Amino acid sequence: MDYDLWMSKPPQLVDDSDAASVPLNDLGWVNVDPNAPDVVELRDYLLANNGIKGLEIVTPDQVERAVRLFYRDGFVVVRNVLSDDQLTFVRQGCDEVIREILAHDTHRLGNRGSHRYSFGGSSLTGHLVHRPEWAMLIDLPSVTPILTSIFGSANYIARGGGGDFCLPGAAAYQGLHADMGDRREFVPPGSTRSITFGSFHDPKGKLTYRDLPCPYVCCNFLMVDFTATNGPTRQIPGTQHLQDPIPNLESEPEWMKLSAVCPASAGSVLIRDVRAWHGGTPNLSDEVRAIPNAEFYAPWFHEPMRRSMPYAIYETLSEHAQDVCRFIVADSKVEVETGYRDDIGSVNPQTKRR
Repeated sequence: MDYDLWMSKPPQLVDDSDAASVPLNDLGWVNVDPNAPDVVELRDYLLANNGIKGLEIVTPDQVERAVRLFYRDGFVVVRNVLSDDQLTFVRQGCDEVIREILAHDTHRLGNRGSHRYSFGGSSLTGHLVHRPEWAMLIDLPSVTPILTSIFGSANYIARGGGGDFCLPGAAAYQGLHADMGDRREFVPPGSTRSITFGSFHDPKGKLTYRDLPCPYVCCNFLMVDFTATNGPTRQIPGTQHLQDPIPNLESEPEWMKLSAVCPASAGSVLIRDVRAWHGGTPNLSDEVRAIPNAEFYAPWFHEPMRRSMPYAIYETLSEHAQDVCRFIVADSKVEVETGYRDDIGSVNPQTKRR
């Protein structure tokens, strides 16, 4: 979570009664002109320059090569991990959830910047594994052998699942960041309670979380092709162990802004060490870019986990999926409260709907 974003105060959210009926790809470009000169200039520039040069994409059977690339770069792209039927199923789930979230945000303020949203951050549980589309992603025959090899064990732990989406009109870059950090505490404005982020702490001050073997993997599944202009994730290779400060947008070198994971085809998975620097790029296209995810901890690593998976969903899973979901499944007698936060997951707790 970005502390500076937490400290900011965005406008109030306004409900959108049309979100359920408008074609999905027409839900963007709110208060942003797709033909504005600066937008056209950036779009043309991205078309000509965006994308990691020589990006190697592997197939599900290339487990050893996938793991080698993962440990070298902090991420790897694997194509064709979802069948056509699986891709259609997950797309339909994303379509439904996107509309439900946008129904609370007519101005597309987003919860990770304008026109940019976290799926899990919007949810009351922080995850979407109460939905079968996300639960299915936890144990895929095309991905599980790679995860097992990365962790050196099949006894890894499912943290949950969410991901993100960006709408056409997400004209700004998201700042580079990592998805975890060393333990730290702060008191949010207007609160007397201290909030703790991160679990790893070396009392001797010799190690940071970046010195560890990979503790936490995120698998982002591509619902559409990653193109130069539809908001592909940018990944900075080899930064998972880097101790340098992460540059802000003003100081970020141009080559990093163009280090996008594209082109890559729908049905692929971007498997990443969450410590590696990454960020969103502008979506100046005419399509929504969604990447639902499944997240996993190494067998030896724990952070607090919510019981976000209903027992009825858990019962439908494979034996392996049930094993890795052992810390997120709710008791059979407990009803998991689902739905969306009043602030749809804004990092500012004062943002509410009206």
